[in-house]
Formats: sequence, C-alpha cells, structure tokens
Amino acid sequence: MSDARHEALVTRLAAFDTLVEVGIGERPGTAAALAARGRTVTATDIRNRTVPAGVTFVQDDVTDPDPAVYADTEAVYARNLPPELHRPAFDVARAHDATLLFTTLGGEQPIVPVRRETVGQATLYVAARDRPGADRSD
Repeated sequence: MSDARHEALVTRLAAFDTLVEVGIGERPGTAAALAARGRTVTATDIRNRTVPAGVTFVQDDVTDPDPAVYADTEAVYARNLPPELHRPAFDVARAHDATLLFTTLGGEQPIVPVRRETVGQATLYVAARDRPGADRSD
C-alpha cells in the first residue's frame, strides 16, 4: 500500500477511539499509526505476533471469537480481509455494536452488506451497525 493510501486509511480509521484489527499478520503499520494518534488499538491474529508499543495483542480467531476482545470497541477493521472471513468479522462487529471496515485483495467483492468509500484511491468497505444512527464515524 502506498504511503498516501496508508495515510488516508489511517485518517479514516482514526475517526474511532477504540479499534480491533483482525488478522494483523506481519503488517503492524496501521495499528502503530493509530496508536500514535492516541487511539486504543487491539490487534488480533490466529498466530502469536509481535506488535508495536501502544498496541495490545490478543491471539484470537474471528471464526471462533473471544467476546471479551471485542467488547466496548467502536470499530473492527482488517486489511486484505479474505472472503471467508467477511461474514465472521461482520458478525463479531455486529454482536458488539461496532462498525466493520475492511479492504480486500484485488478485485474480490464483499459478501456482506456494505457501503463503499474511496480512501486514498483504494476502496474501503464499511458495514454499519444495524441500529439507526449507529455508525458513529459519520
């Protein structure tokens, strides 16, 4: 991801105070940038990962999530979320009254209801909470 696109994504996500990143993998840059902006960030992955200072790591599988990881978060986000994780991420966000925001790989299309936002020449998919007025980012 280019620096400009990454900055645009971080700026968009920074609209939320508390965030959980699903599947941080070997890409901690977004979580680090959000933490540097004073946001509370928890990063998850199915494997143990090292995360930057200011980011909390929890080993978790979004297909069998620990509800405590997502409690009180405003947004759940993921970069390059594969289609098989769209529904589990959507369900965990909805169960905790959080907004789901994610990007996909290339031309993959989301399999959950979303609205599309252009962020730094990339497409960000946003699945708002079911309750009226619940998307606190707008």
